[in-house]
Amino acid sequence: MANIEQRILEVNGIELSVHIAGPADGQPVWLLHGFPECWYSWRHQIDMLAAEGYRVHAPEMRGYGRSSAPDAPEQYDIITLCGDIQAAMDLLGQDKVAMVGHDWGALVAWHLALLEPTRIQALCCMSVPFAGRPRMPAIHKMRELFADRFHYIVYFQEIGPAERELEADIARTLRLVMHGLSSNTTAPGEGLIQNKPAGSGWLEGLQDPGEPPAWCPPDAFAVYLDSYQRSGFHGPLNWYRNFEPSWERTEHLAGKTVDQPTLFLIGDRDQVGQLEAHTIKRMPSVVPKVEQHVVPDCGHWIQAEKPEPVNQLLLSFLQKYFSA
Repeated sequence: MANIEQRILEVNGIELSVHIAGPADGQPVWLLHGFPECWYSWRHQIDMLAAEGYRVHAPEMRGYGRSSAPDAPEQYDIITLCGDIQAAMDLLGQDKVAMVGHDWGALVAWHLALLEPTRIQALCCMSVPFAGRPRMPAIHKMRELFADRFHYIVYFQEIGPAERELEADIARTLRLVMHGLSSNTTAPGEGLIQNKPAGSGWLEGLQDPGEPPAWCPPDAFAVYLDSYQRSGFHGPLNWYRNFEPSWERTEHLAGKTVDQPTLFLIGDRDQVGQLEAHTIKRMPSVVPKVEQHVVPDCGHWIQAEKPEPVNQLLLSFLQKYFSA
């Protein structure tokens, strides 16, 4: 693996752990992970990008691993999360960057592109599409649609139950989530996205496979496990508890478009993507320079499940729009 330096940056009122690789004079690329992932989910991209001459930055996002994990949910709204990365770029003196994000990291990357239209020159988002600021906080619609049925995001809103369930056996939780959104589950109703009564647990009724999927071998799984044994799940779950504050704080972004060259990647068996089909269809109206690719035989964990096609698409895109 590439020679990686871990640094702790004092930014935006927290300590942000960032793993950095590649030549010091390389063009900076940021890799933002999602839930429940860690910086090491980008291991294949870190190696490739560093070898191609880019300066790669893979943070442990607020609430994760060695980064600070404030207790208060209101410290995890989208503007604050973006502020962590903006302050880190300021501290490192970066005026031209490429931003890459997956899952929740993609949502941060989308908003960073709106907030930093000059500094962020190329954008790549994976698995989570974007169609602009909604007319109301998304959690309102979720609560309406799932008043008598289980929805994991609605379940995550109350502090306590989800933490207790997910932290009861962290290794089991990670195995179930990894398998539950991998390519072996193809449709809503299978894996983690199930039709079950309100009041259920997220992992209730799932059978522990006993080992992580093939795309996460034991050495990689150990890094994930260490991250969550350090941080627990309270900080990561707080990301889900800010739909209303984030909506309120992004009023100034309403109607804005993402004008940077943008690459959007999604797996053909990504259950999250299937639930966001309408957003994907609307995305070009808000992201006019978007280039979209569907990666075959791939679930939600796209950069780890299918590193070869992802790396090829990402490198080709960066070489075109963000030279090393």
